[in-house]
Amino acid sequence: MYRIKEIYFTQQGEGANTGKDFVFIRFSGCNLWSGKESNRASAICKFCDTDFYGTDGVNGGVYQADKLIEKVKSLWLSKEQKISVVLTGGEPLLQADQNLIDTLKSNNIFIAIETNGTLLPPQGIDWICMSPKANTDIKLRRGNEIKIVFPQEDIDPLDFSHYDYDYFFIQPMDSKNQDQNINQSVSFCRKHPRWELSLQTHKILGIR
Repeated sequence: MYRIKEIYFTQQGEGANTGKDFVFIRFSGCNLWSGKESNRASAICKFCDTDFYGTDGVNGGVYQADKLIEKVKSLWLSKEQKISVVLTGGEPLLQADQNLIDTLKSNNIFIAIETNGTLLPPQGIDWICMSPKANTDIKLRRGNEIKIVFPQEDIDPLDFSHYDYDYFFIQPMDSKNQDQNINQSVSFCRKHPRWELSLQTHKILGIR
């Protein structure tokens, strides 16, 4: 059984797959913050901008793998394209196990995941986006893209440059200092061309 905050069809707003169609499956729970505002100050990750607490979002609930697949298929709008999902959270690897990955693959579904890198994934995931957070033990050192929310205290993106990833992204932190964060992110990418700028285009465009 999988506790899901919400499931919805949209276009990826960040990173290398920006603009591509996906069904987002947002898992409830995270190992770096409870999701409750009352605990934010004591969380390892204090800047999260996502509501992943509980199962009360759009299409949220507790699902068995086969029922989760049924819901994904019912939401897919691009009938001429292969179904693609993003497993996200919170931290999806607290729940997304080999059984779920195998069930998705048996239904010919492309699987992307967004993870903080503190847990190792099951086999069979097609696209791994790892977004490391400061003061954590990063175990996932191989994948498709690294996306660092910037700037973060106690984290230097250059410390991840030797990891085995195809894309390296800097994404300005969405906060009250956003203009400053954007300027710092642009400056960093100019100084270090291997790192590219990732923008939260879904927020810029006002889509889900």
